Amino acid sequence: MIVTPQRRKAGDLVITAPPSKSFTHRALIMGALGTGPTTILHPLYAEDTLLTINALRMLGISIEVHPDRVIVSGCDGKFADHENTVIDLDNSGTSLRLITPLALLCRHPVTLTGSRRMQERPIGPLAQALHSLGGTVHFLKKEGYPPLTVSGHLQGGRAVIDGSISSQFISSILITAPYAETEVEVIIPSRPVSGSYLDITAEVMQAFGAEVRREGYTRFSVSNTRHYAGRTYAIEGDYSSSSYFFAIAAICGSRMTVKNLEPGSVQGDRRFPGVLESMGCTVTYAENEVTVERTGELHGITVDMSTSPDTVQTLCMVAAMAKTPTTISGISHLKFKESDRITSTAERLNALGGDVQVGDDRIMISPSPLHGGVIDPDNDHRTAMSFAVLGLGIGGITITNAECVNKSFPAFWDIIGRM
Repeated sequence: MIVTPQRRKAGDLVITAPPSKSFTHRALIMGALGTGPTTILHPLYAEDTLLTINALRMLGISIEVHPDRVIVSGCDGKFADHENTVIDLDNSGTSLRLITPLALLCRHPVTLTGSRRMQERPIGPLAQALHSLGGTVHFLKKEGYPPLTVSGHLQGGRAVIDGSISSQFISSILITAPYAETEVEVIIPSRPVSGSYLDITAEVMQAFGAEVRREGYTRFSVSNTRHYAGRTYAIEGDYSSSSYFFAIAAICGSRMTVKNLEPGSVQGDRRFPGVLESMGCTVTYAENEVTVERTGELHGITVDMSTSPDTVQTLCMVAAMAKTPTTISGISHLKFKESDRITSTAERLNALGGDVQVGDDRIMISPSPLHGGVIDPDNDHRTAMSFAVLGLGIGGITITNAECVNKSFPAFWDIIGRM
């Protein structure tokens, strides 16, 4: 995919945000666990969410897929799985982590595996938590990494979980917790990364009828007497995917309006327009839409992005076009994503003429003349989309393996092509 500079005039760029991937994953799993049917309106259909649907079907869940909705028949926490079930979650870390504890509600052991990169992404903290709650985890290759076989029963009790690598370890336990034999208490020793995703988890759990009590991000308690109930649930728009279009306005000096965004959403990436505002953009909020516009120069900032991990690379592209340096911190966990996003971003920006340095938990970007080049995203959807946004500003960028965006945003290239 070759990306050329954006030429459309400011003021005529309006898109509708795609559905949230995070909310779709969670609603699918809670619908599967619940009693009766659940209808999920406006779900995201992308490679990751389709992998979750397939995994649930392999555990015996009936799921009807329609263009504008998904109908999930709940099992009330009792999966009708078969012997020797092996679930391949390919490159979807969210799917693998959120599905793993469901094995403790199955009749037989379940094996979970994934792509080469997936087998390099640690899952040890989740395995330790499952041991505390009655599970047994056997790693088939490398200790602490997929593939793994999970067996046992969800007894409940207390689990201490290290959330420094991923908040999904915590979310996965919380989502399954209503079906434990006793109440589940989750203790988090230090503030987890991407804590906003725990807010999403708790919000969806409560929408489906679970009882969740919490003390900030240090302690969660989930009742085992309040199961999920089937319902109709609408998926809200995705701020992570919308960030690329806000960044286009910032990089290209244009105006972009994104519709279908909940103004009070708990999504961490909701703060991204505000970050752009601090760099010199104008941000306007209306009912269910956000507009970002830039008419002057961009200037660099110092910002902690620990609660907004999926927009870090996008912010790096904006920072590369700014007139003063930018320092982005709180990002050490990005090395465990679909690729090592810290090193990957720095190497690729530097190859385009950028001036980027990397620290233990930060990335520093200074002004430097940029030029085109070929970007191999290493099968990371967010790397591909963020550098495509930069390409609209400087031109001459070719993205190889462009179809990797299908992981989260299949319509991305169609929308970019209209610009």
